[in-house]
Amino acid sequence: MDDDYRDDAELTAEQRAIVSRLTPDDIADIDAILFGLVPERWRKVAYVVGKAMSASDPVRTAGVPDVFYAERIRHLVRVGMIESAGNLRRMRYSEVRKRPKPDPNALLH
Repeated sequence: MDDDYRDDAELTAEQRAIVSRLTPDDIADIDAILFGLVPERWRKVAYVVGKAMSASDPVRTAGVPDVFYAERIRHLVRVGMIESAGNLRRMRYSEVRKRPKPDPNALLH
């Protein structure tokens, strides 16, 4: 089967061990970076993940894989902070954006 049709890899045991060393503050910082990078227009998840990995503290997040950042994107979608299109288990083929702000004038019509 062509790799274009496969979901992204799951965390390996080694990667899970690295991620398990992250503190709640580390994870909150990753979430904040991700949220800050998600624009109001659609953007590929892979792009946001790559930018977030570059923006993260290299000492605190050394070895944290892209699939963990993609998991955090899925978390932000689940809690309603951002919205998504496509299969979030395939970061190159899905997109995210901040939720559009409601138009206050829409209530008048």
